[in-house]
Amino acid sequence: MTLQKILSFRTRGRGTTDITEDVARAVRDCGIRQGLCNIFLQHTSASLILCENAAPAVRQDLETILGRLAPDGDPAYAHHDEGPDDMAAHARSVLTTNSLQVPVAEGKLMLGTWQGIYLWEHRHAPHARSVVVTVIG
Repeated sequence: MTLQKILSFRTRGRGTTDITEDVARAVRDCGIRQGLCNIFLQHTSASLILCENAAPAVRQDLETILGRLAPDGDPAYAHHDEGPDDMAAHARSVLTTNSLQVPVAEGKLMLGTWQGIYLWEHRHAPHARSVVVTVIG
């Protein structure tokens, strides 16, 4: 049995959005008791992360780290069609990931105590983002 659902999110611009409960609800609603949940982001300038969910400073520090690895407006970038954060956003998405897999048991995501699922927007402006949730069981 398989369920697939597209979830829509509006980001506030660069930073993380906790989507854990939205994904967990999709898993609960599908009726699959045991299996695997794949979460896939349909964009190239944002990413998904499985991250510490209790201390926001962790996500702030990750932003600092990626800012050093892929700074906005680097003059070495050839691609800057949509502004100084354009290539940096693409690089950040490649350095992270666009999909996650989480086991499902008893109709629930088997996340650890301190784990949350986050959509990480790499552009400065707000964007509409689509996440495909596929549950196989």
